[in-house]
Amino acid sequence: MPTASVVVPAFNVAKTLPATLEALLAQSFEDMEIIIVDDGSTDDTAQIAAQFASSPRIRVVTQANRGLAGARNTGIAAARGIYVGFCDADDLWVPHKLATHVAHLECAPDVGISYSGSELVDDDGQPTGVSQRPALQGITAARVFKRNPIGNGSAAVFRKAALDAIAYRPGFETQRNWVFDETFRQSEDIECWMRLALTTDWLFEGVPGLLTQYRVNAGGLSAALDRQLASWERMVTKLRPLHPTFFDQHEDAARAYQYRYLARRAVSSRDGKNAWALATRACVTSRRPLIEEPLKTIVTLAASAVLKALGPAPISYASRLLAR
Repeated sequence: MPTASVVVPAFNVAKTLPATLEALLAQSFEDMEIIIVDDGSTDDTAQIAAQFASSPRIRVVTQANRGLAGARNTGIAAARGIYVGFCDADDLWVPHKLATHVAHLECAPDVGISYSGSELVDDDGQPTGVSQRPALQGITAARVFKRNPIGNGSAAVFRKAALDAIAYRPGFETQRNWVFDETFRQSEDIECWMRLALTTDWLFEGVPGLLTQYRVNAGGLSAALDRQLASWERMVTKLRPLHPTFFDQHEDAARAYQYRYLARRAVSSRDGKNAWALATRACVTSRRPLIEEPLKTIVTLAASAVLKALGPAPISYASRLLAR
């Protein structure tokens, strides 16, 4: 059995899937399997996956479309490794990423999630100049709720036992357990991380370096803001009964951080009106982001104000501010 399994959810990703798979096959840690879950693709994804399946390290699972969470759950069910990572089919792993996480998990038996920072790249795979550099240690449930240090679904490698600890099976499910909630089409990551943080003793811990290249589609950011906020609120509503006291204490601050995060995405998509509305809403909701991260909060407000007042012309200046 392989030591590690890497699940690649794939839905209509013919353009980016080859680069993702080549990066995974180039991992320095070779005792691994790659599970491509073709989630009902209608483009050439299936043909590309079949071509790569000639590698003994690659398996392909095909299913009717169930969304990202459903594809990950199918991959988890098929995984044979004691460690499981997820790499979305438009993201990339640097060659030593898996080796770094496996070494970390083997040396830290209480850690259930090992994650890294990420470099953001554009549609063409070119660096945007922005990166996610999360806190690596001392991660509490409150920190996960407010700042989501994992950052994106391609950044972490999990101990399979940690995923098993939060698996459940809805009454209507006949095929396999759920780790990710398949009723979510956004916020499925943070919903899963929060459930793990609130209901188990597994630790979250990061490793140094930007080991993931996370692709962002700037053109689609603004249109998704309302949906992303709604799904985040739905996540809070779902999980609040698990620990009402925790949510009473941290919900307002976490919501303010969420507004600030969405404001920064609005700036990236050159949507000054939404950026300013979200940034000011964050300040009204809670002062915690301003107290705990004053520079980032002030920079977000400044970038939002510049974009709202002057339009998209100074966007390069605003982007430099956000990269601080």
